[in-house]
Amino acid sequence: MKINTYLNFSGNAEDALTFYKSVFGGEFANVTRYSDLPMEGFTVPTADESKMMHISLPIGQNFVLQASDVIESSGQKLVQGNNVIISLQAQSKEEADKLFTGLSAGGMIDMPMADQVWGDYYGSFTDKFGVHWMVDYTYPKE
Repeated sequence: MKINTYLNFSGNAEDALTFYKSVFGGEFANVTRYSDLPMEGFTVPTADESKMMHISLPIGQNFVLQASDVIESSGQKLVQGNNVIISLQAQSKEEADKLFTGLSAGGMIDMPMADQVWGDYYGSFTDKFGVHWMVDYTYPKE
């Protein structure tokens, strides 16, 4: 399993990760804007389409700094405390389910584990201590 840090921003995720890239070096592994994905039932105002749905910067061999912009028009709100998330990259779907079920017990589920439009098996929650988590499993490429 890999553990990474996920940061939320209020419209400047790309600027922040570009800054971190200038310090750490490397290349972005993923840059996905809200306009890049069809999200059924989730409309993004034109003004927010260029914001980051997901951007990631590998740092070294075992760590990835990841980020996205919150979209306030859809009810998301950035507040101190939800801007840092622990992201678990499971090695199997079963491990993802086990981690999600165990860590979310007594907490509040934001997104249940499910196949997502970007192709991963993913869920998110806040545990009973107020810590924000994401659990992700990336299916093997065929």
